[in-house]
Amino acid sequence: MAISFSPTSPLPRFSLAPSSPLRISYFSVRISCVASISNGLVLASSSHSVHKGEGGEGNGGVEFSVVTFYKFVSIEDPDGEVAKHHAFLKGLDIHGRIYVNEQGINAQYSGPNADVLAYADWLKDDPRFSDIFVQTSPALYGHAFPRLKMRYKPSLFEGGTAHLPMLDSTMRATPLTPAEWRNRLQISSNIEELSNKKTGSNHDRKLLLLDVRNGYEWDAGHFQGAERPDVDSFRYTDVGLSIHETDLLAGVDKENTDILMYCTGGIRCDVYSTILRQRGFQKLFTLNGGISHYLMTEGSAEWIGNLFVFDSRLSLSPSTYNSTLTTSVRSQIVSKDERFAKCYICASQLLEFRHRNCANLDCNKLFLSCGNCVEEFRGCCCSDCTQAHRLRPVLPGYKRYQKWHRYRDGNF
Repeated sequence: MAISFSPTSPLPRFSLAPSSPLRISYFSVRISCVASISNGLVLASSSHSVHKGEGGEGNGGVEFSVVTFYKFVSIEDPDGEVAKHHAFLKGLDIHGRIYVNEQGINAQYSGPNADVLAYADWLKDDPRFSDIFVQTSPALYGHAFPRLKMRYKPSLFEGGTAHLPMLDSTMRATPLTPAEWRNRLQISSNIEELSNKKTGSNHDRKLLLLDVRNGYEWDAGHFQGAERPDVDSFRYTDVGLSIHETDLLAGVDKENTDILMYCTGGIRCDVYSTILRQRGFQKLFTLNGGISHYLMTEGSAEWIGNLFVFDSRLSLSPSTYNSTLTTSVRSQIVSKDERFAKCYICASQLLEFRHRNCANLDCNKLFLSCGNCVEEFRGCCCSDCTQAHRLRPVLPGYKRYQKWHRYRDGNF
């Protein structure tokens, strides 16, 4: 397992196993397939709906999309389950990460619209997954993942959940619909009340907003009032788990303070809220379907910037999910936060919120950079990295690096 703490041992930090890197974007929606992907909300039947973004044209004019879902559910024979999925996926043009274990399934994958929907529809034929929450979003340049990884994985989530009661839904935070979430933020007497930098005692606070993602995800976009996470790997978060005064939940009234937490698509909130529940926090709420679901149904209200995703697209604007939004409106919202969207190197204000990996393979840091610094530092995050031995070429912002052997001979 992974989350290295137990109810009986003191835990200064939420430390997750280093062997399982977090690479998840969880877009959630109810889906009854046998439909093509188009803008907006499409009713596929009276009992199910498909939340769809506009499919992107990949190769040869074929529209590609990214599909994501997860569900905590008991699977008695996970190896047999993996074999069944492999058999169905054979012949389909699907790339991505699909993991199965005794606690459920976690999937993020891309492919032609017909193939990605066929797999989701097939899964929903199984009563265990009939109500699974699925969402699609466009992949404009074809596949968003290099290959398919379909296998048993001891942990569905970075760090593991085997020791947690993930199959008990009562242990998780209460889900709020996007409309309910927006209302909770807007009726706050003062948006600064949500800020974790507010002066005064945490014990007197009635509501606290937590971004439970990584710091660099916040850099691309976040809800107004959410403090930037001080970690760049969620496995090391200590919010609510330490005894230090700097803990954002230090001194919070565990029985009376509403704690609203959000992430990309929900799984991190499900895991984290279960841990906080075990630590005695009572009034826990989460954004059902995550940020992507919110942007699709509520637009960019209370949201600043783009959504960071863990695939080759890296950053998606709100208009990806809601075509009624315009760039000019989004820019006006962004300009309200002086700490937001700054170049990692020179701290200049950015207009494009797309991360890149440092060209130094041995660094590989995800960071935001202005065009001038990309050119001056040759795609690196600092001057030291420009002198590294394993340098990769500077890529356009929409491309991701491939394996080192593609670059080591200098034939770019």
